[in-house]
Amino acid sequence: MLLGNLLVDDVVFSDGSTRMGQPGGAVMYGALGAAIWGTSVGCVSLVGTDYPVAMLDALEERRVDLTGVHRLDGPGVRTWLLYEGQSRRLIHRLGCPTHEQVSPGPEHIPPAWHSAPAFHLAPMPFAVQRRVLASLTGNGNRFVSIDPHLPVTEETLGDWRKALADTDAFFPGEDELLLEGTDVDPRRVLPRVASGRLRFIVFKQGARGGILYDAREERFHRWRARSTGVVDATGAGDAFAAGFISAHLGGLPISVCIDRGVVSASFAIEAPGAASLLTASRTDADSRISQLSAAGAGS
Repeated sequence: MLLGNLLVDDVVFSDGSTRMGQPGGAVMYGALGAAIWGTSVGCVSLVGTDYPVAMLDALEERRVDLTGVHRLDGPGVRTWLLYEGQSRRLIHRLGCPTHEQVSPGPEHIPPAWHSAPAFHLAPMPFAVQRRVLASLTGNGNRFVSIDPHLPVTEETLGDWRKALADTDAFFPGEDELLLEGTDVDPRRVLPRVASGRLRFIVFKQGARGGILYDAREERFHRWRARSTGVVDATGAGDAFAAGFISAHLGGLPISVCIDRGVVSASFAIEAPGAASLLTASRTDADSRISQLSAAGAGS
C-alpha cells in the first residue's frame, strides 16, 4: 500500500521551460512504477477537487485500487517544482491547504487494508509519517518503507534513527540525505542511518545512479542510471522505490530489485510527467530488464 500525496505540479526546468498544471504526487508515480510489473497496489491519499479526474481514471485502468483515496471539499495543494542544475526545490503555492492537511493519516487507511503485507510512506511532513509508522508497529512480518520529506541532517539524525528503527527500507535522495561527508563518500555515511530492524538504505543519486547499503549483510550495492536522455525527472525516485519494493516482495535478489527500480525510473524520466509510465507494458519493462542484465547494472 502507498500512502502519500496526489498534487498538481507546476514544473519549471533549469532552461526556463515550464509544464503547468500536471497531475503529480509521489503516490501517482509510485503506483504506476509498481503497476508496470503487475504488482497489486492500493493508494491512501487525500485529493482535491482540482486534481485531474483523467489521471484518477488512468490509475484505475492500470488496476490501481483507489479505495483509500479520500476527496477533499475543495482544491488540494498545488506546488512549484523548480529545477536548478542537479537540484530541485519544491514550493507550495499560496492559498492552498497546508501539506499536513492534505497528507493521509492512519485513520484514512481502509480497515480491510490493515493486514496488507507492505506499506510505503511517500514524502510527507515528518510528524505525519511518524504517526502512520506508530500505527503500523507490532507486526514484524509487514514490510514498511519510507521516503523522506524532512532532510536527514546532523540535527535531525537522532529523530530519524528512532523512526527508522521500525522500518525495513529507507529511500533518501541527494536533496534529503545531507549528513556531513555524504557528498565525499556516501559509503562512510549510510551506516550511520541504520537503526533497529532497518535493512536497506537506498541512496538515490539521480543521473549518477545510487548506492544501496544492506545493513544486515553490511554490504554496498552500486548502480548506474540507464537512460538515453532525461526529459522530465519528476517522479523518478518514486517509481524507483516502487519497482524495487515490488521485486523485493516477490523474493527476488537485490540485484534484480535494483534493476526493476532502474527500469521503473527510466520510464518516468523519458517523457513529460507520467506519460511514459502510463503507456509502458510489462513486455517493455522485461525487455529493459534483459538489457540491464546483459550490461551488468548492479555491482
